[in-house]
Amino acid sequence: MGSLLVHITHGPDSPTRAALGFLIAQNAKEAGHEVTVFCAGDAAYLMKDAVVQHTKGIGTGALSDTLPAVVELGVPIYVSGGSSKTRGVSEDDLADKGATFATPAQLVELTFAADRVLCY
Repeated sequence: MGSLLVHITHGPDSPTRAALGFLIAQNAKEAGHEVTVFCAGDAAYLMKDAVVQHTKGIGTGALSDTLPAVVELGVPIYVSGGSSKTRGVSEDDLADKGATFATPAQLVELTFAADRVLCY
């Protein structure tokens, strides 16, 4: 099986794209692929519980269904530290999602380590 990096940059302002990123990550992991998610830009908002509860994509489902599934499957989730800081996303927001803050350098490393990269 291959490795996939799902890079999500859209947040609650584009719920279909935001939810689709996590739906793809869930399906790829369930198919046996190695999957990593990196949230940057407005996607940092997706770590806030209130945002998760209200983000529903058209045809891509509710983030409140797919994000917990991705977490349960053990998919590593990285969130841009700079994007988070400017959007008020804290360590507490990441704690129950198994997510960690990351840097642009880590995104570059993850990109070159993956067989494929999908961006949403």
